[in-house]
Amino acid sequence: SVKNTNCVFSLKKYKDIEAAVKIEEVVGEELAKKFAEEMEEMLGRKMKSVKDEYNSLRVSLIFHDEMIFRCLILDSSKNEHFNKLPVNTQLSNIQVPTNVYNRDPDILNGVYMSEALNDVFIDNFQKDPTLTWQYFGSAAGFFRLYPGIQWIPDENGVVTFDCRNRNWYIQAATSPKDVVIVVDVSGSMKGLRLTIAKHTINTILDTLGENDFVNIVAVSARVETLDPQHFKLLVDGLHVKGEGKVKNAMKESFKILNEAAALGQGSLCNQAIMLITDGAMEDFQSVFEEFNWPERRVRVFTYLIGREMTFAENVKWIACNNKGYYTHVSTLADVQENVMEYLHVLSRPMVINHDHDIIWTEAYMDSVLFNSQAQSLLLMTSVAMPVFSKKKETLSHGILLGVVGTDVALKELMRLAPRYKYKEGKRLKPKPNYNSVDLMEVEWEDTEEKLRTAMVRGETGTMALDVRASVDKGRRVMFLKNDYFYTVINETPFSLGIVLTRGYGQYIFIGNVSVEEGLHDLLAPDLTIASEWTYCETDIDPAHRKLSQLQAVVQYLTGKEPHLECDAQLLQQTLFDAVVTAPMEAYWTALMLNTSGMDEGVETAFLGTRSGLMRFQRYAGVEKRIGKTFLTSTDMENMFTLDHFPVWYRRASEYPAGQFLYYMPRQETRGKGNTFIAYFISNFLSPAGRFFGEVDGSVMTTLIKMASAHKKRGDMLQPCDTEYPSFVYEPSVKETNSIIKCGRCQKMFVVQQIPESNLLMLVVQADCDCSRQRPFVLLLLDAAAHNASVKCDRMRSQKIRRRPESCHAYHAQENANDCGGASVISLSASVFLTCLFFAKCVS
Repeated sequence: SVKNTNCVFSLKKYKDIEAAVKIEEVVGEELAKKFAEEMEEMLGRKMKSVKDEYNSLRVSLIFHDEMIFRCLILDSSKNEHFNKLPVNTQLSNIQVPTNVYNRDPDILNGVYMSEALNDVFIDNFQKDPTLTWQYFGSAAGFFRLYPGIQWIPDENGVVTFDCRNRNWYIQAATSPKDVVIVVDVSGSMKGLRLTIAKHTINTILDTLGENDFVNIVAVSARVETLDPQHFKLLVDGLHVKGEGKVKNAMKESFKILNEAAALGQGSLCNQAIMLITDGAMEDFQSVFEEFNWPERRVRVFTYLIGREMTFAENVKWIACNNKGYYTHVSTLADVQENVMEYLHVLSRPMVINHDHDIIWTEAYMDSVLFNSQAQSLLLMTSVAMPVFSKKKETLSHGILLGVVGTDVALKELMRLAPRYKYKEGKRLKPKPNYNSVDLMEVEWEDTEEKLRTAMVRGETGTMALDVRASVDKGRRVMFLKNDYFYTVINETPFSLGIVLTRGYGQYIFIGNVSVEEGLHDLLAPDLTIASEWTYCETDIDPAHRKLSQLQAVVQYLTGKEPHLECDAQLLQQTLFDAVVTAPMEAYWTALMLNTSGMDEGVETAFLGTRSGLMRFQRYAGVEKRIGKTFLTSTDMENMFTLDHFPVWYRRASEYPAGQFLYYMPRQETRGKGNTFIAYFISNFLSPAGRFFGEVDGSVMTTLIKMASAHKKRGDMLQPCDTEYPSFVYEPSVKETNSIIKCGRCQKMFVVQQIPESNLLMLVVQADCDCSRQRPFVLLLLDAAAHNASVKCDRMRSQKIRRRPESCHAYHAQENANDCGGASVISLSASVFLTCLFFAKCVS
């Protein structure tokens, strides 16, 4: 057949140069170590960039006697490196949230002060072209971003982005914290007050990061704690009732914090109580004497809700006598700015101590900055560093000026990976509503959490797991034996793990051909290489950024761009693959010209190699092809990408050598008016892209009972996860048949394996309809609701975590008298006039 000849023809060319070939074992430990060292070097460059930004701001705070004001219209153009967004790489620009007054003196002075960052941003990007977004988030609320972009308001004309709500800002500005939110839901909190209180709670929750712990206590006639799994949902359902017993709630809150600290749970750092109420008439002194004085280790922040000021002094007294901060929240518009104050208070010990810790965030998806689905689902991490006021006269106040940082897209780290040494890539499927991704979301086969625990602890080692990998958009499943190799990335909080699949993934095939011969074959019109892989670094020199990977490889090999940095081993393997597969172009072309040698219905001939090289030949126009998108730019499942090999490549590599794998496109194929219907069933789930249980439920049910297929049921899942059963036929069953009785008729069927393939042929008698009497019901297992025992089990079995190395919860020189209600630091007249002049310029 044509298919068999293709294989033999390719092997013949390989035999001609077999002497130049060697096979090497992929040593996972060495691969992980080298990869970790390269990541360490790359992440180190990001940290240096952030330090340069910090140093620039520190200098600009001291030397700013030359006042230059510039009002510019931002020119921008689309840039591939920045997610195809229009950017200006010569300037940074300023964004101010709609709820922040953009002519406030603090805003205007801060904008001027931070202008020195422009040159640093540009210089950093020139030194390290892999950098993406660089920024400074001010404590006053403005956000300086490089490169400059045009901020697009939402449908209401509002730009809601606030840098102070971002994890990188919160983690850099404060140490980890345990927070108990006490909300008064007594009868006096009805109407607008309750609405403001709910918004205040949700805003506080939005300021908490992965290193923080929180609980909510609702106060009415009795004290209730809310289930932490569904905080925001339960907060929305709060309603007023009875008389508020705030004193009892405060006692309960102190007990919760004390118990957590005694058991070694929580953050083991800052502790705070957030009291949200419209008044506090009770005497709290005895509570504080019992639980918090004289050390005052637990800070108490108070939020007075509503316009009524009768109990303002009492509420302020609570905060000021417990190293906290008091704010008055009279409208919904006041919430954001008033909530932010607590972050600045918690940062005081760090500021006074002059500790400028560099932090790395967890992996998260930036779904705020970008306005398209493709751009928003980008996994990234951020590195950031706080910036403090160094003025001696304000040192005890611990004034945080803001946070500098930069983003690192995980795809940039993955470009360092030697893709050709892996059998396949693990396909990450980010969940759009998650702000972070745990290892258990990726390697869910690690049910005992041994792999997760080892990596969280920063250990180096190996582990093997049996894995069920879904492919083809979840419609098929592969059963693999994976070896995991993991190690720590020094100078960062990260660990690295790589996966090699047993069998084909354990060895690498290395061939050696001349550059001249390989280059000739590399230029063939039927050949492509993986556009997302890094054969040559095109990001370093701006002149190279418009080059495709194939263009860069050709220019490097021809000597036109000798300064390009290229992966010598990957190029060597790619050239070898190009030479070995070169005869296929002439062979495929000859078949196309000689129609008698072409099998009926053949649309595309194609091949792929481990180096990311692909060749394909079309035998039918797009209007005649069933698989119209197959091997097109939109068909990412069947192309070599940064995070996976093509589906057909992955499945074929798992199949026994010498056998054929049939990969059928999704289509609706129905027999009409036939006495018998023949189905070809793949052992990966579906006939012609459809699940057979939908096509003929009665036969599917009988097959399961006959054990020609079996169903495996997983463990109970967590909320928001759904289990989908998969059906895999038993290879030992070569042939079987049966008769199904359906009322007045009976249906006969025969199942037979097609030799040397992944197919079964199933012939079914079609003149007996059993669909009503014996339907096949595919049950999707919804996640079960948690009962009380499950909730307790979850609380007892918290996942192991790596705590931040530093904690700044206390400093003896802190000025606790700055506790809200009035400004304690005045602004000089000269600075105020400067700000007014700048405001006139930007208006």
